[in-house]
Amino acid sequence: MSTLKLKDRTEIFYKDQGKGPTLMFHHGWPLSSDDWDAQVIFFLQRGFRVITHDRRGHGRSSQDIYGHDIETYAADAAELVDFLDLQDVVHIGHSTGGGEVIRYVNKYANGRAKKAVLISAVPPIMVQSDSNPDGVPMSVFDDIRDQTLNNRQQFYIDLTIPFYGYNREGAVVKEGVQRNWWRQGMMGGIVAHYEGIKAFSETDFREDLKAVDIPVLVLHGEDDQIVPYQNAGVKSAKLLKNGKLITYPGFPHGMPTTEAATINKDILEFIQS
Repeated sequence: MSTLKLKDRTEIFYKDQGKGPTLMFHHGWPLSSDDWDAQVIFFLQRGFRVITHDRRGHGRSSQDIYGHDIETYAADAAELVDFLDLQDVVHIGHSTGGGEVIRYVNKYANGRAKKAVLISAVPPIMVQSDSNPDGVPMSVFDDIRDQTLNNRQQFYIDLTIPFYGYNREGAVVKEGVQRNWWRQGMMGGIVAHYEGIKAFSETDFREDLKAVDIPVLVLHGEDDQIVPYQNAGVKSAKLLKNGKLITYPGFPHGMPTTEAATINKDILEFIQS
């Protein structure tokens, strides 16, 4: 476990584990690289090198108040890739991390990316507009901003309910999973989390998706209450030149945790194809 000081002096915490073909994971808002634990151990046990990092302002990275936009997040990832001299990398992103991945692959990879995986990801664009009438109304994101600013501690507990589908009939609610989400969220800086809402909700990834020509696997739960799949995964797959879409009936936004066995299997199959 190490830190990298970027060109703008931001310190990025990262974990570089294992040997073999390289996978790099990009986490969602407002979490940290710890959210990938179920994937990290699965792929380490199968002979992969696994890189994870805490996005600037999140987790154990420095709590800078600047640069909380997708462009900077992708550029930060590029600095880490270059520093570690990674080649033929499969980049895997969840939620906001999926946006970071597709921007990185399009603008910063410079031939270093082999494949990409978008899981419950925010592209093409979340917010509702004239060009995206099926999107999520801005009022929803304004409420997330208000809750993050004024009620973060309780909001981060409450948000785990729809995040993991714990409000669905028959769901097995795991308090440990909720506490772990809250722990990761509260480790990050409030400025980073507040500014990050605009980044994940208003960034337009349509041109990035159209431009990428490496193979991209799109995974999305059909009961995602955070990033609705019809306006996200389905549309992203249609814009990609070389995309493959898998949707899962009943799976929630946090399916890398709640449905890790299924998600890991499908990622592994894609990597090996």
